[in-house]
Amino acid sequence: MANAVRHNHPGGTATVATGAHGKLVFIEVPNTGPTLNPQEIPDLFEPFRRGANHGNKSLGLGLAVVRAITIAHHGKVTAVPRPGGGLTVRVDLPHQTRSGPHKGTTGLGLRASGTGACL
Repeated sequence: MANAVRHNHPGGTATVATGAHGKLVFIEVPNTGPTLNPQEIPDLFEPFRRGANHGNKSLGLGLAVVRAITIAHHGKVTAVPRPGGGLTVRVDLPHQTRSGPHKGTTGLGLRASGTGACL
């Protein structure tokens, strides 16, 4: 979420949605911000890479870390440029239930449903 705010513009928005769909749980973070070229998106997942319109606001590690964690948990991460600027990043993870007090959570201990907003 910090990157969704950092790579935004003054007065922009960023939201967080979570939920479950079939055997997957997800977290989705859309934000407003600079316009991104779709061909630029794969590079954003590489360490120390930033979008052309982002200047030096970061080291370029955020989405690389998100990708590494997602893959380690057998999930999938996608990013899609939004019309008018910004990006929607979505992480899908396999839903794993546990017996005992953690039943109904993902393997990461996160609740598998609900929505929320920030900013």
